[in-house]
Amino acid sequence: MAKAFDLYQHVTDSIIASIEAGTPAWRKPWTGDKGGAPFPLRSNGEPYSGINVLMLWLATEAKGYRSPFWFTYRQAKEAGGQVRKGETCATVVKYGTFEREDEATGEDRRIPYLKSYSVFNAEQIEGLAPEYYGTPAETARDLGTEADPALDAFFAATGAEIRTSDDPRAYYDPAADHIHMPPIATFHDAAGYYGTLAHEACHWTGHSTRLDRFSRFTDRKAYAFEELIAEIGNCMVCAQIGLTPDFEQSGAYLKSWLRALNDDKRLIFKAASDAQKAADLLTKRQRLEDERAAA
Repeated sequence: MAKAFDLYQHVTDSIIASIEAGTPAWRKPWTGDKGGAPFPLRSNGEPYSGINVLMLWLATEAKGYRSPFWFTYRQAKEAGGQVRKGETCATVVKYGTFEREDEATGEDRRIPYLKSYSVFNAEQIEGLAPEYYGTPAETARDLGTEADPALDAFFAATGAEIRTSDDPRAYYDPAADHIHMPPIATFHDAAGYYGTLAHEACHWTGHSTRLDRFSRFTDRKAYAFEELIAEIGNCMVCAQIGLTPDFEQSGAYLKSWLRALNDDKRLIFKAASDAQKAADLLTKRQRLEDERAAA
């Protein structure tokens, strides 16, 4: 009898393979001299989230796609397109629930489930409207060495307290609830400063007054997991605001992440979900600030 397809294991194996190859899935968009792959979008322009972002970044990097748009076979047909013969699909997942009666109590219980489905990048489809197709790869954004007013405004809108001193360390202090950054002049360039700040801002979202992630910090494994959340969240934020993430903060954790992923096939789903919540909190506050300014 054929072994049942294990979706959790399939996704986890893909992530593990990317780490073992030297570039974790969430770092893929910034390999080489590229300025980052496009943030994955559904056919209607809605952004993907969580683990699907990582899986589609992997597919984008493997095939070199520049279009951010992904379609199911049916959506491609409805948009007037046709998937080219021989094209290989990418796998994404959908969460849902169904009701089942509890035999002990007779009450209905909501049971969560995870379902996979196939999507194709717009560049695998002929006949779509021109706006769906990608543009040539861009080189990494050059911010020079000076502060960037737009990025300063983005981080100010989060509400995070950001302190600066001659201390060369960049860190988030959960007890005092502030981010510490060295002066921007101590970084090689402004992009390095803001990429590091984005990483620390993701840690900042874990405070008990925000997403409350730190209550589970009981051992070194929990700290490594938080670092995984912050790095993935950092990539999600940077992809949306045109930054190159800071990867130096988390380099020492790669081996511990591999061990954890091998031990728990659901861990990357949880990490991606928490990372998405962190990124959403930071970008949502920027949108609220923009709406207030426009009112």
